[in-house]
Amino acid sequence: MKVYPSTHVRNVAVMSHQGAGKTSLTESMIFDTGATSRLGKVSDGNTVSDYHPEEIKRQISVNTSLVACEWKDHKINLLDVPGFADFFGETESSIRVADSILMILDSVAGVEVRTEIIWDLADENNTPCMAFINKMDRENADFEKALDSMQTKLTRQIVPVQLPIGKEAGFKGIIDLIEEKAYEYGADGKAKPVAIPAELADDVEHYREMMIEAAAEGEDEITMKFLDGEELTKEEIVLGLKEGIKQAKVVPVLCGSSLKNIGADLLMDFIVNYMPDPLANIPVENANKPVAALVFKTLADSYVGKLSLFKVFQGSMKGDSVLYNATKEMDEKVSQLNTSQGKNQIPLTEVNLGDIGVVAKLANATTGDTLTTKDSDVIIEPILFSEPALTIAIAPKSKGDEDKLGNAIARLLEEDPTLHYQKDVVTRQTTLTGMGETHIDIIIERLKRKFGVDVETVELKIPYRETIRGSIKHVEGKHKKQSGGHGQFGHVFIDMEPYADADYLFEEKIFGGSVPKQYIPAVEKGLKESMQEGILAGFPVSNIKVTLVDGSYHAVDSSEMAFKIATNLAFKKACEQAKPTLLEPVMEVEIIVPDQYMGDIMGDMNSTRRGKIMGMEKQGKMQVIKAQAPLQEMARYSIDLRSITQGRGRFTMKYSHYEEVPQNITEKVVAQVKLGKGTE
Repeated sequence: MKVYPSTHVRNVAVMSHQGAGKTSLTESMIFDTGATSRLGKVSDGNTVSDYHPEEIKRQISVNTSLVACEWKDHKINLLDVPGFADFFGETESSIRVADSILMILDSVAGVEVRTEIIWDLADENNTPCMAFINKMDRENADFEKALDSMQTKLTRQIVPVQLPIGKEAGFKGIIDLIEEKAYEYGADGKAKPVAIPAELADDVEHYREMMIEAAAEGEDEITMKFLDGEELTKEEIVLGLKEGIKQAKVVPVLCGSSLKNIGADLLMDFIVNYMPDPLANIPVENANKPVAALVFKTLADSYVGKLSLFKVFQGSMKGDSVLYNATKEMDEKVSQLNTSQGKNQIPLTEVNLGDIGVVAKLANATTGDTLTTKDSDVIIEPILFSEPALTIAIAPKSKGDEDKLGNAIARLLEEDPTLHYQKDVVTRQTTLTGMGETHIDIIIERLKRKFGVDVETVELKIPYRETIRGSIKHVEGKHKKQSGGHGQFGHVFIDMEPYADADYLFEEKIFGGSVPKQYIPAVEKGLKESMQEGILAGFPVSNIKVTLVDGSYHAVDSSEMAFKIATNLAFKKACEQAKPTLLEPVMEVEIIVPDQYMGDIMGDMNSTRRGKIMGMEKQGKMQVIKAQAPLQEMARYSIDLRSITQGRGRFTMKYSHYEEVPQNITEKVVAQVKLGKGTE
């Protein structure tokens, strides 16, 4: 593939609610360019962009796929982005490098949940958008209804630039409102010019006026001419539309059928002629500066190893060179540069300013890193990803896989910034935190398929703690053992009370040397070791103050070990007498939901999750609810929140503090622990 100047490059993120047909449309587009000789189907598992085993198996996109194609002396970089909610990180990274979004809508369903969510993100980033109403050949397909749902539910000025000829099984062509031409498609998928059907003349006039009105707002001079009642020329309409699209004010709407390959060619014409090139966002003078590129996607390919997808924001990148990873402050050997059509790599000699490329086997680079020259001080702003919220515990099915698991997860973390991994020192569990159940399921599949590590999910343990509610004084602990030769003797008296300011405080008030000074550190050490396992359910003990008040020793038989054991005995007795109880971690939660779900969320938080609402505030169209809730009740909240809000809500949480567990729940937890240990 030849190297194109920046003005002849289009970086387009193809996005939709799952099932709207974006991968099929991408397939139609690349087929029309001649890059493939057959039109693949998602159902057959043979599309260019969905080539990973998990994508073929589930018939959904899981990874963003770069599909570069050439059309009328332009290069179009199509980023086929997963529509499923669990892979929203792919949406966030793609919007960071796309110069426009191609939003696909189902002609029957119109605007769906993910459409709105992606649209909001596009608004936040001021990203130009175009829309394609797909599946016009479906039963109950309705272009006007889908268009109305866009105009009702979405922002910006939504204007059709095409109209369908026929619908459902009778859908056969497209009217171009800008050119005032009509095309019908034959069985060969080729468009043939035809006269505009007489029965559509009124619709053409109505929607063309709507389009001209939108175009008039793109340029001040054109606006004044329009307001003066003068007729706009075709050139002025084109210029106005281009400017309105570029400024993210106007959204042109096209239509077609990806499965019948109707409209893909006209869509690419529109992308080339109307959608912005990279220089809309990158100053043209950046072309003469040292190279700087952002890695926005990392993939592990079974044949060539790690692949890094990048966009050049400054200068141009050449292969077989050494660049500097400014994020990690180390050199990177850059080998052959490529673009890609799904899994197929196509060599490039250079990647110009604003273009997207692929390089294999960068040693250190991961998603979000800046590649530049050593004398450059450029660091490109990294991608902000949503925090994952669903945590599960995993364990290798084979003990021999324990070491392999850590290495395998490390490799997956390079690919996926929305995956978190932790070894919990308290519960001794290995946990994965992802964006949802499907995300986690696919990670587990990859562990087995790519690395041969077979894991199973296990019940997630809550890191409870134990403490006391009462105070107790002068509790004795004595360890005395005689077995020939030197014996063992340690003897202490302790006071114990609740202590809110820290995990523990140890003091000593020994008078007269009843416990010699050399043994007092052993008493504290024995206390700290004893706190690792409480008497209720074996959880660590915290928030206590222990004072060593008295004791005795033996000149020959006393030792550090004896005093540690004596302290342990006194500690257990004191805990039993000082009203032991459980503590649980309480999380600080921030939930962002549309207004209409606020009551349901607050009710669920108060009644179901033992939560406390701490405050609310308005954030654009959304409500931000701040709350505190026990971790135990939040473990699967991402799934429940998605259900309550039909996928429109999101949340983050972080640890806040520990709080006493209600007695009825304490009893259940203790009973479960004892059952797990095989005791009554």
